[in-house]
Amino acid sequence: MTEETVGAVEVLEVDIDAAAGLTGELIAAIGEVCDRAEDGRGAVVVLRIEGAAGHVLAPDTGVLTKWEGVLRRLERLPALSVAAMRGPCGGVALDAAMAADYRVAHPEVGLVLSTGSGEVWPGMALYRMSRLSQRAPVRRAALLGMPVGADDALAAGLVDELSQEPAVGVARLVEHLAGGWGADLAIRRDLLRSTAEFEGALGGHLAACDRLLRRAASA
Repeated sequence: MTEETVGAVEVLEVDIDAAAGLTGELIAAIGEVCDRAEDGRGAVVVLRIEGAAGHVLAPDTGVLTKWEGVLRRLERLPALSVAAMRGPCGGVALDAAMAADYRVAHPEVGLVLSTGSGEVWPGMALYRMSRLSQRAPVRRAALLGMPVGADDALAAGLVDELSQEPAVGVARLVEHLAGGWGADLAIRRDLLRSTAEFEGALGGHLAACDRLLRRAASA
């Protein structure tokens, strides 16, 4: 993990190399980033992702369980997470990218669900992709293992921006935001993604609104 400060924003960065597969070191690195983001305010987590296709995710389901646990932490952080994506994005790269709030991808990126054996990996990246989009490229990827190209990924909402230099796009986004996403980012995420009953979502919404009104009144 590396860190820097852009304006008032603490930027926490972690490198993800899909060619290396899923390792304890990678799980620990993202866990450390989550620790730091949960402790502070106004942070942005940047995932610098170098993709690889056809790589089996993990040696066993125990490691996968730990991996999904740390990705779930990432999704619930009180900090924005941004992915800078290069290469044929499969395996751990695709998992991490789909868990981020915002994705900047190289125009030649491809989202790949298949493994080295040619089968479609039934991982949680598929779940996250389906939550983002139900368009035809997602169905073809899930059912037939067909890669999702950059243009299709952008049109389907699987990536938010294409850039020849994804890291530059991420840096520009961080500088533009300057911490303006607010303290209740996690609540707003839950409202977007929630499958809970209306009453359950309403409770979190009202609590977040009350906190915002209190902050506004004291400003």
